[in-house]
Amino acid sequence: MTGISKSQVSRLCEEIDERVNAFLTRPIEGDWPYLWIDATYVKTRSGGRIVSVAVILAVGVNTDGTRELLGLAVGPSEAEPFWIDFLRSLSRRGLRGVKLVISDSHVGLKAAIAKVFKATWQRCRVHFMRNALAHAGKGQRQMVLALINTVFAQETAEAAHEQWRIVSEQLRQKFPKLAAMMDDAENDVLAYMDFPKAHRKQIASTNPLERVNAEIKRRTDVVGIFPNDAAIVRLVGALLLEQNDEWQLQRRYMQLEGLSAVSDNQPAKLSAVING
Repeated sequence: MTGISKSQVSRLCEEIDERVNAFLTRPIEGDWPYLWIDATYVKTRSGGRIVSVAVILAVGVNTDGTRELLGLAVGPSEAEPFWIDFLRSLSRRGLRGVKLVISDSHVGLKAAIAKVFKATWQRCRVHFMRNALAHAGKGQRQMVLALINTVFAQETAEAAHEQWRIVSEQLRQKFPKLAAMMDDAENDVLAYMDFPKAHRKQIASTNPLERVNAEIKRRTDVVGIFPNDAAIVRLVGALLLEQNDEWQLQRRYMQLEGLSAVSDNQPAKLSAVING
């Protein structure tokens, strides 16, 4: 990389920004019944200080079973106005037909989902389990894990809810805080059970985004501290564009079985993917 002038670096950055911006603002066509949202955190400079900001990703599956990276934003993950702006930006680009949004528990996100999409919220089952096990001692976690997993082994939503309440009562005397947590989280953690059985494994958690987030962390850790938010969008956006192109070459992500049941009965169209 020696011998590259500042003007050449500037031109390269402009070219990358143009491609990334085209990708992140492209029209979204068709119905997208499932939307995953997840956040990873990076450090940036702001007002002379080093602060941690959230990098928010949105991934959707349309009624053709195709998976795409739909959006990226940088900001405070616990602020409801931020979530509303992000979801509305997706809506303005054409995102519609959203029936279930899967994410971790972020303050303000659940309310934003209801306001913008009027969709059901699925609290990530994996993140919930991590939070739940924190209420048990190290020697008791396997027992607690086994008990709660009996809920997820149920075949129907009714059976899952019934088993959830049985387990919470079994844990209440010894783990009152855990039982109270289960009382509050029941409908959010089991929301996926009301959707087609063929999709439940994929829509119960944000696991479909784990590999993408791991790659983002690997790349951003090399940078360490970003000079500004624009630099974050440039690097992460280029990575998402590359990942999205790879997904288009792979087989259908989700079985067509059951997708018609969660669509608005409008034919899905493949959205434009920026190449070249």
